[in-house]
Amino acid sequence: MFSSGPVIPDRLPLLSRGKHRTPRKGACFMELASVLAGERWSDHPACTHPLLARLARCVNDATSDDARSRLAVHIPSVIGLTSDDLHVDVRIALRCARAALPATVLERQRDLAVGVLTCERMLDDLDQRPPGTLEQRSRAALDQVPEAVAWARRFIDGQRPAAGAFRRHAAPTIVSYAVESIAKGHAADADERLHDLLVAAIGDVEAIVRSEVGVTPTRR
Repeated sequence: MFSSGPVIPDRLPLLSRGKHRTPRKGACFMELASVLAGERWSDHPACTHPLLARLARCVNDATSDDARSRLAVHIPSVIGLTSDDLHVDVRIALRCARAALPATVLERQRDLAVGVLTCERMLDDLDQRPPGTLEQRSRAALDQVPEAVAWARRFIDGQRPAAGAFRRHAAPTIVSYAVESIAKGHAADADERLHDLLVAAIGDVEAIVRSEVGVTPTRR
C-alpha cells in the first residue's frame, strides 16, 4: 500500500495546470497518479482519498510553472492513501486552514478562522473532547489574527457541524479556499508554502492510514 520511495517512470507528460483529456495534452498531479496506480486516466482516481486528491489538484494548479515540476516526486506517495475515517478529512482541512491563515488578507482570514474553528469542533465530536478545545497549533495560528477570530466566533456561534455536510461541502471548500489564499497572498515563497502544505498533508493521511493497518507511522 505504501511506496518505499518515489519512482517516476520515463516518458510521462510534464505537470501542467488543469484537467487533460489525454496524456498528449499534458497531465496534472492526480492524472499522473492514476497512471502510476494502474487506473484509467483520471484526475479523480480511486487510489487516493478524495480530499487529499483535491488538495493535490489545487496545489498543482496554483503553483507556478517554474516550480510545478518539483511536485512530481511526491506523486507515488499519494497512491494507496485512502480511508473512510472522517479524521482524514478533518486533518487535511485543518492543516490547510492553519497554513493559509496568517498568509492572507483580513477578509480571507475571517473565513479561514471559521474553517479552523469548524475543524476543531469536528474533533470535539470525533474524539469526545470538551467543547471548545483547541490544539496548540490551532491556538497559535488563531492568536495571530484576533480580529478575524472574534468575527468567526460570532459567525458560527451555536452551530455544530454535521459529519456528512462537513465531508461533502465544508472540508472541500476549506481546502480550495486555503490554497487560493496562499497563492493570492503574493508572498515570495508561495510556491514553497504550497509544496510544504501538500507534503505535510500527505504525511497526515499516511499516519492515519498506517495506524488503521497497524503499521507504525514513519517520521517526517
